[in-house]
This record gives sequence, structure tokens and C-alpha cells, in this order.
Amino acid sequence: MTKKESNKDSREDINLEDYYHLSIQVSLNGLSFCILDSIGKKIVRAESQRFRTRLNPFEAEKELKSFIKAKGVTDYAFSDVVVVHRNDLFSLVPKVLFDPQELPNYLKYNAKILANDLLEYDEMPSFDLMNVYVPFVNINNTIYDFFGDFEFKHHGTVLIESLLGSTAGSNEPVCFAYVTPEELDLIVLQQKKLVFYNTFTYKTPEDFLYYILFAMEQLELDTAEAKLRVFGSIEEGDALFDLCQEYIQNVSLYLPDLPGDLSGEGIELQHSYLEINAL
Repeated sequence: MTKKESNKDSREDINLEDYYHLSIQVSLNGLSFCILDSIGKKIVRAESQRFRTRLNPFEAEKELKSFIKAKGVTDYAFSDVVVVHRNDLFSLVPKVLFDPQELPNYLKYNAKILANDLLEYDEMPSFDLMNVYVPFVNINNTIYDFFGDFEFKHHGTVLIESLLGSTAGSNEPVCFAYVTPEELDLIVLQQKKLVFYNTFTYKTPEDFLYYILFAMEQLELDTAEAKLRVFGSIEEGDALFDLCQEYIQNVSLYLPDLPGDLSGEGIELQHSYLEINAL
């Protein structure tokens, strides 16, 4: 499944909607989408939905169909559609060691995979890494039924590549915590190199803090000196942020870099950060 190719022969035939780009992120805990107008440089729509409980892939597919119809996503025509799969069925492999014929071997120790699972991979040339993962095949099929050809990536690929420029020139490692309700992505970058990446599921603020402190301990990062930058569903003064500040000295909100000419509501831009960068 690849990007759709335009069949337009002349500029007079091109409709404004041909410049709309759609990004959809899917997990078993929720859904979100962003529609970007590449001509007007603005977000046309950006919405999300959290599930009350963690669903299985088939339940998530049902919710996705209802979500797309209810939000009127099919009312638009898109030049590009990207789907971002968020799950913990992934493994990062150094490019020099990567063999596309060995995908199951990269995953079998880190994730429970089935014999009939489709395995895919994203290349991250900035880090000389390959991200091997299991996409939600039924979700891909649903997206194809709605929109035709599209691209898909793993959430970790988009997140890591999006943060690449954030530590440029820094000799010290920087920890980034991308937060959503019940899910935490922890990324450690140093001098444009990936030191650590993993995703965790948490229920309480104490769970959340435990994963961060344990990772920092294993990486031998001093909680009195290491920088922790948090973003996503977290704000100064909430339980997660305050608890981190009790145990980690250098904690602050991270404001992701977005295209300077992109317009839209501030919170809308922040919540659409990964969807924008996926396009």
C-alpha cells in the first residue's frame, strides 16, 4: 500500500482538496486524525477518541469505522493518506545487521507474534536503524476500503524521527517522555543518536514514574543532572508532572517544533504533532 498517484493532467483540473493530507493514528486505547491543508498551511480538522477500555484489534476496527463516518472524514478528498500504528509489537534493529528475510527472529523475543502475522519494517536512515513491527492488518484493510492506496508507519518511527533535531549540539543525553492516558513512550537521545526507546503501559502516576526511573537507572543517568522533557497529555501541576519533579530535578514541558508557517489553535497543533510529522 503506497501513496496514491494523481491522474490530473492540468492545473485547471486540480481541486483544492487534492492538497489535503490525512494522517490517522490507531492504537488499542484510542484513535486520532489530522487533516492538513498543504496550500493554506493550516490544520483543517484534528480530533481524537479514547476508548474506555483497551480493545482488541477487531473491536478497534469497528470503532475506527464509526469514528471516520461520524467525523465526516470521507467528506474530503486526499492526495496523501498515512496511517500510524501504535503498539508494543516492535523491535529496533541496527541497519548493518538487518535482513528482511529474518523479520520473525527480530520480534520473537520482544513480542508475542503469531504464525500468520504480517510483519513490516520502517527504515530510519537518520539513525541507521530499522523498526520491525506488526501492523494492524485489519485496520489497514479498512483504511484501504475508505481511501484507496496509502502509506503506513509505526508510531515509534514517527516519534523518534520527529525528535531528531531536539538534541542537536547537546553532548548530554536528553530524555523525552511522550504521554497519553495509560501509555508512555520514553526516548533518550544524545548527539543525534538514539540511546534508548521503549513504550510502556501504566495505570497510576507511580507506575509512570517507576518506568522512567528504572530506565534512567539502567542507563546510569543521574536524576539530579539528566534532563527530562515531557509532552503530550501532561501539564505542569498535574499528578504525573508533580511526581516526576519530586524525584527528577530537571523536568520541564517540551514544546515540539512545528513548521513556522503552520496555523491553527495552539492545543490543536500540539495534539496533532505526530500526525503532522507522519505526513
